[in-house]
Amino acid sequence: MELPILNIQGKDSGKSVTLPDEIFGIEANDHAIYLDVRNIRAHGRQGTHKAKERGEVSGSTKKPFRQKGTGGARQGHKRAPHMYHGGRVFGPRPHDYGFVLNKKVKVLARKSALTYKAKDNAITVLESFNFEGPKTKSLIALLQNINAGDRKVLIVLPEQNKNIYLSGRNLPFTKVMTAADLNTYDILDAEQLVLVHEAIPVISRNFGMEDGI
Repeated sequence: MELPILNIQGKDSGKSVTLPDEIFGIEANDHAIYLDVRNIRAHGRQGTHKAKERGEVSGSTKKPFRQKGTGGARQGHKRAPHMYHGGRVFGPRPHDYGFVLNKKVKVLARKSALTYKAKDNAITVLESFNFEGPKTKSLIALLQNINAGDRKVLIVLPEQNKNIYLSGRNLPFTKVMTAADLNTYDILDAEQLVLVHEAIPVISRNFGMEDGI
């Protein structure tokens, strides 16, 4: 798939790039996408929920009343689960929701997600750019120039760039990340994928193509 490389004014720079079919043109695997997204979301859960059980609630271990002669059932102490202010039975405990997913499945899922974006014509390739300092207004202008100002955008950089990252941090529908951190969930969550030209070889190497493009 061949795409033109745009400049920050949104105009054709006269250069183009060919997206490798081994990454952007495979037969998409929906089940791999499901597993990878589920894995990403599971690792994002804190898992710090906790309810106090009968050994953790405050209260005396003294019997609330005598065992015999009351006409009612015997009671051991006030912290029993069926008593008022007693501990909870089988309450949630802190634990990790994450699970191990095969690396090849993750790569297949990300290739599948990129393939869907390519089929939907939702990929824009930009020339390398930088800002003199963090400037949200400059990034908004760039997105408007490439007709992505009213869409949910994921900007993929070849490496960390503090100025670009800080420029997009305050935009609710814009996310900036490096090619090394690219994942299935963020690809699918974005309506428009904006790739800086130099990020494409990094993506290719990460997905098993030794020479990039």
